[in-house]
Amino acid sequence: MFLEFNRPRLAAAATASIVGLGLAVGAPVSAYASGPAPTATRAALDPALVAGRGAAVPFVEQEAEKAVTTGSVIGPDRSAYTLPAEASGRSAVKLAPGQYVEFTLPKTANAITVRYSIPDAPTGGGITAPLSVKAGSDTRTMSLTSQYAWLYNLYPFTNDPNADVLHPDWWITECSCVPNSTTPPFAVTKPFRPNHFYDEQRLLLGKTYAAGTRIRLTASSAAASTVIDLMDSEQVGLPKIDLLAANVLLFGADPTGRRDSADAFDKAIAFAKKAKLKVYVPPGTYQVNRHIIVDNVTIEGAGNWYTVIKGHEVALSTPAPDGSVHTGVGFYGKDASAGGSHNVHLSGFAIEGDVRERIDTDQVNGIGGALSDSTIDGLYIHHTKVGMWFDGPMSNLKITNNVIADQIADGLNFHTGVTNSVVSNNFIRNTGDDGLAMWSEKVADVNDTFDHNTVQTPVLANGIAIYGGTDNTVSNNLIADPIREGSALHAGSRFGAEAFTGHLWFTGNTTVRAGTYELNWNIGLGAIWLYALEKDMSADIEVAGDNFLDNTYNAIMEVADFPVKDLYSITNVHYKDIKVDGTGTSVLSARVAGGATFSNVDARNVGAVGINNCGSFHFTPAGSEFTVTDLGGNDGGWLAPWELPNTITCDDRPPVVAPPAPSAW
Repeated sequence: MFLEFNRPRLAAAATASIVGLGLAVGAPVSAYASGPAPTATRAALDPALVAGRGAAVPFVEQEAEKAVTTGSVIGPDRSAYTLPAEASGRSAVKLAPGQYVEFTLPKTANAITVRYSIPDAPTGGGITAPLSVKAGSDTRTMSLTSQYAWLYNLYPFTNDPNADVLHPDWWITECSCVPNSTTPPFAVTKPFRPNHFYDEQRLLLGKTYAAGTRIRLTASSAAASTVIDLMDSEQVGLPKIDLLAANVLLFGADPTGRRDSADAFDKAIAFAKKAKLKVYVPPGTYQVNRHIIVDNVTIEGAGNWYTVIKGHEVALSTPAPDGSVHTGVGFYGKDASAGGSHNVHLSGFAIEGDVRERIDTDQVNGIGGALSDSTIDGLYIHHTKVGMWFDGPMSNLKITNNVIADQIADGLNFHTGVTNSVVSNNFIRNTGDDGLAMWSEKVADVNDTFDHNTVQTPVLANGIAIYGGTDNTVSNNLIADPIREGSALHAGSRFGAEAFTGHLWFTGNTTVRAGTYELNWNIGLGAIWLYALEKDMSADIEVAGDNFLDNTYNAIMEVADFPVKDLYSITNVHYKDIKVDGTGTSVLSARVAGGATFSNVDARNVGAVGINNCGSFHFTPAGSEFTVTDLGGNDGGWLAPWELPNTITCDDRPPVVAPPAPSAW
């Protein structure tokens, strides 16, 4: 009865919100002049090369270096701590004030996302600068900031470009030394190891523009330079309206963002649970500066372009029991120790955080806690520490159709006892740690699947990483441009994870420009790499139907850390139906005892010997401690008879031969 009485008020509030957005529903306006034929890409490649892999997204990607510009193209360059290396496709466009880059829309669009970098402030903390956006004959302004970019130094990093080395007792590559153990102590060049340069901003254009319209981005004088990496364009649909729901406006939420709305959200949730209704969050920006605890509730926004839940990071007067020293906006299930939360369904809104430094004890993630029998769909999560971090045990969570961007740490992590859960059709870009991870610390993650996701430009660590667990699957994903201290696909017995048992399947994935340089080891990794650090890896690991494209170093690596090389091995690994198009060095680098089978692994444009077989580095007359088994069909000459079964071919640092761009097989 309450809802029936208030229905006109709800409709009026929703209508006012939509009008305020200036959304045009009519026919698209024509271009003021047709631009050159647009070049649409996926992971900076011809979409045909990655068809069927990764997330199906509503936007079209266009690389700045392939657009018209009065600026200068930077890159390609894969050297860590450089602007090109962190750009999609390892190249971007640098604009001086007044210079522009101009894209031509390949499809109708009423919204854009721009990935960019502007300089840091001299003492850190970032700057802001406007960017002129001319769409057709209309000009709007996008506000750029570097307040969430520019980290420096060693883990866990700092915002201070003038800081001395954070861990002078750690070995570093720059001097091949421990700085405080040299005489005199080694002084690093400042800023030391700058990274995490890029950010992205979204803009509704106010009307729909036809395919062929030119979108010109012009840099302002507020920044000494503006680097544009890419532009995504899309046609955003109308906001969703739900009249049969508990509307947060009726409980005091402020859609202007001026007042804190956290208490109003709590009241709406409490009412909705009693009335067995959904919670609806209409268009607007809502300030929320703490966690919203969710259990047995459905919360729907009007769409993640329209409903934005935004908060400040807030320092706590005393640390929380979990070690947090800050709180911030986030939707959290109850802790697993309290039974966790169940039947939670979140969809159709954006979470905009305010996290600018990495403090691993802080719970300042977009989504957190334990959520069983739940769904998360259609969110946009930006500027939190981790997009989604789950602490189990928990089960049956489905995460679909989300965008997670510009995180200080991981994109998503299934931590401790997450079972029977699926992460599918999500787009993750510019994380500060693993894009997607399963971490079986203390309790195994079991029967989980990462399927048809896209992970681009993880600044640190891996695109997708699996740390222990049982019967897990990584399938049909697209991973591009990992930067350093990790690669595209990874399985590791490390970080205190439970052993791998049952099977682990990497099937039907495509990696692009992976096989990165490992700074601490001073060698190249593989696009996929298996790492035995704390335990043997003897589960059934199958790598099947994957494509490894344009690998900086190796396509495949199996490795043990040198101090434990005689303790742990990697066995029972099977590679089949794989295509390797370009390696800077080898197809396989084996630096561990054990073995693997290969069937129908085709490789071309290989830069060094097909197999770099070091085994466990004893170099005995019996050959390497790693055995390669040829099951047939391995084409391209990379797996030669003289290399079998365990010929020592160890050369850790052969010359790197840059492969040609990938092409149709």
